[in-house]
Amino acid sequence: MKQLARKQSGQAGRSQGFTLIEIMITVVIIGILAAIAIPSYQDYVRRGYVVDGTNALATMRADMERYFQDNRTFEKLSTTVLPPCHADLDESKRKFGNFVVSCAGAADLKPTQFTLTATGSGPANGVVYTLTELNVRATTGMPSTWSGWTSPCTTAWIVKKGQSCS
Repeated sequence: MKQLARKQSGQAGRSQGFTLIEIMITVVIIGILAAIAIPSYQDYVRRGYVVDGTNALATMRADMERYFQDNRTFEKLSTTVLPPCHADLDESKRKFGNFVVSCAGAADLKPTQFTLTATGSGPANGVVYTLTELNVRATTGMPSTWSGWTSPCTTAWIVKKGQSCS
């Protein structure tokens, strides 16, 4: 009986743990998952940045259309009656997240034409979208560090990695 008790206590005294090979396999698996997950996550975050630019242009286009309905022109009428995207307005009224919207040639807008430009800054630095009164959308700039994002594209806003220009 004493021998049986000694044998059981000897086995119970041995430490149980992970071997070096088990730990190495776990580290390799975590490395593979990270190599796949991190680029996917970065692209997901970038898609979130560009939404600010496209939403800004859609909002500003609606504001420009309202201005046109009220004034029958996209031009600046006086120092107090300015188009929504005019450079003389406070930038905070034209800022949407990481994007600032401006009118191309804002000083000399055409009576029935406009081109809005959303220029990214901060994490969206280098992203540039445009929109005209005819709803012609274009991606004129995309950071070179965003591999797989098409640029330039004269017929669409590129809003995700791998999107074709059509």
